Amino acid sequence: MEQVNNTNNTNKNIIDNNNIQKTRSAKAFKFNPFDKEFHVNPYPTYYRLRSEDPVHRYFVGGDWVLGRYADVKAVLRSGRVRTHDQPELIQQKNLYLQGKGKNLNVLAYTSNKLLFYMNPPDHSRLRSLVVKAFSPTVVERMRPRIQEIVNDLLGPIHNKGTMDIIADLAGPLPVTVISKMLGIPNEAQDQLHQWSNVFSRILDSLVSLEEYEVINKVIEDFQEYLRNLVAEREKDPQQDLISDLIAAREQGERLSQEELLATCILLFMTGEETTVNTIGNGMLALLSHPEQMETLKREPTMIQNAVEEILRYDSPVQMTNRIAIDNIEIGNQTIKTGEKIILCLGSANRDPAQFPDPDQFNINRCQDNHLAFGDGIHSCLGSALARAQAQIAINTLVQQFPDLKLVPDKLEWRKNIALRGLKTLPVTFTCR
Repeated sequence: MEQVNNTNNTNKNIIDNNNIQKTRSAKAFKFNPFDKEFHVNPYPTYYRLRSEDPVHRYFVGGDWVLGRYADVKAVLRSGRVRTHDQPELIQQKNLYLQGKGKNLNVLAYTSNKLLFYMNPPDHSRLRSLVVKAFSPTVVERMRPRIQEIVNDLLGPIHNKGTMDIIADLAGPLPVTVISKMLGIPNEAQDQLHQWSNVFSRILDSLVSLEEYEVINKVIEDFQEYLRNLVAEREKDPQQDLISDLIAAREQGERLSQEELLATCILLFMTGEETTVNTIGNGMLALLSHPEQMETLKREPTMIQNAVEEILRYDSPVQMTNRIAIDNIEIGNQTIKTGEKIILCLGSANRDPAQFPDPDQFNINRCQDNHLAFGDGIHSCLGSALARAQAQIAINTLVQQFPDLKLVPDKLEWRKNIALRGLKTLPVTFTCR
């Protein structure tokens, strides 16, 4: 198991991999992402996956699990896989609601229009309509505005002596940024933020029928709000992404109303999740490794490299799924057509075959080839924006609050398997 960096011997959940003990258990390896220890710290399990059974069968006749960098990257870039058919899975849940006057039709239909569940040619067509808004050039022009938002969020906190990095900064920052891009009014942002958090649960493998019903109702409300907003933009276009998507539809770009709504929901959800987790996981890593924090304080220009190391070291997205559309030979195993593959991005990013001393957090590491944002045609659309927000937020925290200290209390990770992030990150500091 991994050791913990625990100055006060009270916090059992701060991950410190500097002295990781990689011991092989006497029991045969079995991948279990629902285990409580895995939820707190998945990296010892990933080590065993790569070392003992790198092409692992989750259970007899079940999913395949891959954890080595080369294998994960090859599958992501392969033309022999398609995205996981989550919409069909949700439709199957409807069978349990027959005769009860309930259904998950709205959730299933909306999920079917989400980019990360689409395959070419529809995926290519829809992504081409949105990708320009998230290009590195556009994001660079947004940096001054992002810095203003960060300063506004942190301004009232300087005299408090305490803050929750998640609630006070990491959470509201991407909500505000993506809302500005889409043209969401300020008064609606909190509500859409709540809906987005509920909707993000569809990314997980273990969701109860009752929770699916809640998500279905949230999507009904989310869509109703967006329909009204789209109707307003059709009458009075603004300088925002919703207006741009409406214009693309009217110019014959084959963007349906349902695709427009689903794309807005997707951008709100994914634009928030990856950024919140990157900032939170990154600040936890820096607070747990004071020497790295001090390096960044002295050399703020290292922030770009630091964020890449944060993304590699404790990836905000831990897993993604694919389905084989042809037989795939990996190692001494054959993944057959139709079988599901779980790709462990978090494990790939700790593979010593790709990254020397992978369990060491080192912001001087020269690399940008991690898989935190995936790879291939479904690589994260908003990766440039997530990087920019994380760079600005983390550098501002480190420079404006030079004596940040983690509150010695138990850390709680969010209820999610595919995504990895903290619910709270309380810190103290000296008031100005």
